[in-house]
Amino acid sequence: MPQPSIIKHIRDILILPFTMTVIIPYLCYDKTQMLFIANPFFIVLGVLFLLTGLSLFIWTVYLFRTFGKGTLAPWTPTQTLVIKGPYKYCRNPMITGVFFILLGETLTLNSVNLLIFAAIFFIINTIYFILKEEPDLKERFGGDYQKYKEHVPRWIPRLKPYTGLE
Repeated sequence: MPQPSIIKHIRDILILPFTMTVIIPYLCYDKTQMLFIANPFFIVLGVLFLLTGLSLFIWTVYLFRTFGKGTLAPWTPTQTLVIKGPYKYCRNPMITGVFFILLGETLTLNSVNLLIFAAIFFIINTIYFILKEEPDLKERFGGDYQKYKEHVPRWIPRLKPYTGLE
């Protein structure tokens, strides 16, 4: 199976993470529903979360494209199990990156609605991973994925990188 084109990568980014981090937050945002009293500290903290999340997201998309030979979308999955970079520490760093972007938006915009959306996003993704993605990965990659899953946590990163030798 050939590697997906850059157009497919852009399409999938626009359909999934762009919708989750730009379109839905725009529709949810209500400046009258403040999370806390305005404070520059929370804006700075929010920007740091945004930058961290965006960096993590870009890194993981790069890994999916170059090593996984697929996109972030389930309809164009990776052809190779990616266990490089942040994937050595936790199984879902791409979603962690998106979640950090949502937390950054929450803090920067001081929004209760965005905090609620970020929580819903996290819960839905956790359920999706348990019920759909993890069984699909086990079916596609067999014992390699099972071993990876046993040693690398879903969300909370390991302290030492996974080498596959455990």
